[in-house]
Amino acid sequence: MLDSEVRRSLEQLGQRIEDLRVSLDIDSQQGEINKLENEMLQQGFWDNLEYSQKVSQKLASLKDRVGAFKTLEGSLQDLEVMLELCQEEQDLLLEEEFSTELNSLSQHLEEMELEVMLSGFYDRGDAILALHPGAGGTESQDWAQMLLRMYTRYCENHNFKVEILDLLPGDEAGIKSATIQVSGPNAYGYLRCEKGVHRLVRISPFDTAGRRHTSFASVDVLPVVDDEVEVNIKPEDLRIDTYRSGGAGGQHVNKTDSAVRITHLPTGIVVACQNERSQTTNRQAAMKLLKAKLIDLELQKKEEEMLALRGEHKEIAWGSQIRSYVFHPYSLAKDHRTGVETGNVQAVMDGNIESFITGYLKSKVET
Repeated sequence: MLDSEVRRSLEQLGQRIEDLRVSLDIDSQQGEINKLENEMLQQGFWDNLEYSQKVSQKLASLKDRVGAFKTLEGSLQDLEVMLELCQEEQDLLLEEEFSTELNSLSQHLEEMELEVMLSGFYDRGDAILALHPGAGGTESQDWAQMLLRMYTRYCENHNFKVEILDLLPGDEAGIKSATIQVSGPNAYGYLRCEKGVHRLVRISPFDTAGRRHTSFASVDVLPVVDDEVEVNIKPEDLRIDTYRSGGAGGQHVNKTDSAVRITHLPTGIVVACQNERSQTTNRQAAMKLLKAKLIDLELQKKEEEMLALRGEHKEIAWGSQIRSYVFHPYSLAKDHRTGVETGNVQAVMDGNIESFITGYLKSKVET
């Protein structure tokens, strides 16, 4: 029989949902929905296709969020009715169904609460993720490829679209570098939690003596900047080089100067793209990457200024080691920033990194 503790759990969920209403400002968002719907009914609204599409996308996003919240409210009301029935009927099957629905509501509520933590200007947009192996040749290059697979699996699990912008295979195995664009709701907000150096400890498959090796790879995460956001890039500040692509890619890719490298002279930032057959396409992709890096540079400066105002002396360089993955002599994946850990390393390598991301976002809110 369901006891008073279950009722208290339900009441606590109700309070969290009410807190979420305030945090999301649901009433204000509903007003914005009404305003946009009225605007779309005005004569001539669809004459400007570009503007009308943006309004439609904004409306759809608002409706999704408000709709998801109302679904939570409806689920809570259903559970309150179901609890009364359980207490009257004392039906074991009904009680099991109630417990299942209660767990489901709790999970969906936690997911929406997590979205509230994504308060950065670019958090709700797409992301560019770049991987680079550390010193160690084939061993580190293989580790970088393992991380690429991990993030690809994570994106698949969350229905994010992954587009390869640049990929340079290793000489024997793994990759020398990889840059992907991840598109989907809150992609940057979630993936920015992965920025830093990732450490692997394992018995090397490339060591005939079967010795244990430690490898490092860096992950950089940048926001994809909307075309409307102005980034001051002067043509005279750029040095653009073209060259032949390396690695796999077909005869056309390897025999023409389709790869593009752009150097931003004032900052020294260098970006490259060689994944496409067309030099024009590679140049556009490289410029997108440069724009993202310049925006990220400004974000880092602002974070440094905030830390200075708070009197904190904390390293915020992207190269800080954030997580270790130990395959031998024991199985453990541990985030050094939050203390979140799991013994199921294989699940982590299959893309189940939500606990690390959630732990990091919660830690930033608490501080």
